[in-house]
Amino acid sequence: MPLPQNSPAPDATVVRTGRRGALTALPICLILVALGLAGVVGLVMLATGTTKGEVTAPGVAGLVMMLVFGALGVLFGIPAWHGRRAAVIVDRAGVWLDNGRARQIIPWDVLAGVGMQWSQFGRRVKQYSIELCPSGPIDDRDPVLWALVRDEEPIGPGLPRLRYRLPVPPGSQEQVTAAVRRYAPPHLWLGEAQREPGHLGRPDPSRRPGR
Repeated sequence: MPLPQNSPAPDATVVRTGRRGALTALPICLILVALGLAGVVGLVMLATGTTKGEVTAPGVAGLVMMLVFGALGVLFGIPAWHGRRAAVIVDRAGVWLDNGRARQIIPWDVLAGVGMQWSQFGRRVKQYSIELCPSGPIDDRDPVLWALVRDEEPIGPGLPRLRYRLPVPPGSQEQVTAAVRRYAPPHLWLGEAQREPGHLGRPDPSRRPGR
């Protein structure tokens, strides 16, 4: 389906979804990077013979592990940093996804239904998602939206299997739901429903653009 390339309205509801994940992940990644740098210093000292005391195999292995931790910190820290600006934006045109690098919209006029779903994650945590069911074909190779595409049993009569699933951070679900109900045509609202644990799933990597 063709998606317009414009900007959200000035009065759009903006829910910052990447900030919480970044605040959680970045401190951990910085600690891992610090361990990696310490491992680098230790290995350099070994190579130059400036270490004090006896060099042991477990000590070398520990330094190598610190280096691996540092690499993991960089590997996970870069996406967390880029995603800190990620947001869900809702206005009269539709639901926008901003992943921190690019932005795309799912317009109301190409949808057959919109609903909120949630599932239990452990005893105290719930996972939430906005389900956006199209009325026709969707572009499952869109560089921004492809990761939202899910192929599952329809959530209602006459709805398609292929749809968009937009994860919503806990604590933001009421704001997102209120925005959707405010701006979406009333006949699209499907209500709220509980799903099986782990309902968010993962995107199909074969849909990634360029594959």
